[in-house]
Amino acid sequence: MSDDDDSGDRGTTAGTGPSQVFGIERRERIMDEVRRNGSVVVRELAVILGVTELTIRRDITALADLGLVTRVHGGATARSSLDQTVARSADAAGPARYRIGMVVPSLSYYWPQIVNGARATAALSRSQLVLRGSSYDPADQRRQMAALVETGGIHGLIAAPDTAGQDGYALLAWLDALPIPVVLAERRAPSSLALRSLEWVTTDHEFGAVLAVRHLYEQGHRRIGIAAARHSPTSDHLRRGWARASADLGLDTGLTVNAEIDDVENGARDARLGALVDECLATGTTALFVHADPQAILLEHHCLDRGVRIPEDLAIVAYDDEVAENGEPPITALRPPKQHIGRMAVETMVTRLSEGRRRPTQRTQVLPELQVRASSLTAPSA
Repeated sequence: MSDDDDSGDRGTTAGTGPSQVFGIERRERIMDEVRRNGSVVVRELAVILGVTELTIRRDITALADLGLVTRVHGGATARSSLDQTVARSADAAGPARYRIGMVVPSLSYYWPQIVNGARATAALSRSQLVLRGSSYDPADQRRQMAALVETGGIHGLIAAPDTAGQDGYALLAWLDALPIPVVLAERRAPSSLALRSLEWVTTDHEFGAVLAVRHLYEQGHRRIGIAAARHSPTSDHLRRGWARASADLGLDTGLTVNAEIDDVENGARDARLGALVDECLATGTTALFVHADPQAILLEHHCLDRGVRIPEDLAIVAYDDEVAENGEPPITALRPPKQHIGRMAVETMVTRLSEGRRRPTQRTQVLPELQVRASSLTAPSA
């Protein structure tokens, strides 16, 4: 029987054959790991249990459907007390007070945890969350938001729009002028636009970059570079934090790598990563702050293939902490509080809907946490 055959797990009326017992035992093992560690990673479980990643994903889906775990990107976490009370609260609360639209630019990376936090808090506050996924294109974002607003069926909108350039500015101005309240999640409007109605909840990404630089400095590094995605809304904040922390510590950013790291998953990967590593070696850069996790892991693989040791020759700190722990060695990363962002966005919206215009505009920043792992713990050689 194939590892992916779940036929023995679909019921018990036909007996308890070997496949049934194996499926049940496997899921019990997964639950043991969740209880022990608080979370599990699909890739690691597949190795531990000797089955395919597809089988583990199916097991996690089945456990999530039973309310035993919470699915996250690349694995699962233990259900929090908040998760465990959502269903009971929703059943007891009666009809929803508010319908809240939510538009996010991705449903596969970074944003699922934000959506999970928003859903849980919406249920606890007797609100219904109406979710739409878009792309990172401002025109597509506006179409998705307009589709929700024009139905007239939502009381407020949570959005994560593009905020850069003329297209982004126009989108922000449109949102600010809507007749319903709007809360931005992981986005903020430039102060130069002087928008007065928009509220937001966002991670202080600039502070996260400061934490990364100071951590690497404490490990003995004095040439600390950055490689960040060109078009990411987060990158500008990270570069500002990197530059500020470097200046505060007396480090000369002109002597280190300041690179863009886009499109490294296509056919040009080796050339792009090779040029980045060459620049690190040529400038004596011994540590690199990388946005985001997938790029950091690909860079790590490229280094190891070339004989560049991590962290002895090049230390790496990533940003997002979605899959950084799956690196070899595991990659130190800044972890934005994603579920908390979703929770606070809904809380801000519900409070606005409850109190109306008399409530002052609220704009909130929360801090990321540094998850220290092996990729950054060894100081460079003298």
